[in-house]
Amino acid sequence: MAGLQPGAPRPTEIKLHQQSRVLEIAFDDGKTYRLSCEYLRVYSPSAEVRGHGPGQEVLQEGKKNVGINAIEPVGNYAVKLVFSDGHDTGLYSWDYLYSLGENEPRLWQQYLEKLALEGLNREPAGAPSAAPPAAGAKSAWKKL
Repeated sequence: MAGLQPGAPRPTEIKLHQQSRVLEIAFDDGKTYRLSCEYLRVYSPSAEVRGHGPGQEVLQEGKKNVGINAIEPVGNYAVKLVFSDGHDTGLYSWDYLYSLGENEPRLWQQYLEKLALEGLNREPAGAPSAAPPAAGAKSAWKKL
């Protein structure tokens, strides 16, 4: 089945905490992850975010306050998340959600470093911006 490796952990419960903007996912191996909506949005598996190949990623900025408006099941292997900024493409397979949970500290730090390198920030448009990028800094991520 697409998006689900044999023997891979499967979710037993998915809870959306709207006020704190956190998606809590419990898996059948006993692990539970609390993933922020912002984290899920900036690591969306959609082509809009990931591109169609290596080096085509689009760095997401201004997503600090994004929430999830809906969670739609896709078969028995994934969910589609509908975000408050209108983004609703990309299927979050159980494998992908588990990987996001397992790798959250490292992936989140990478995201923050890429934002800093590009002189971008997490705040929505109109909020004060981050420091300018370092002299000569380049990134494979594209700005929106």
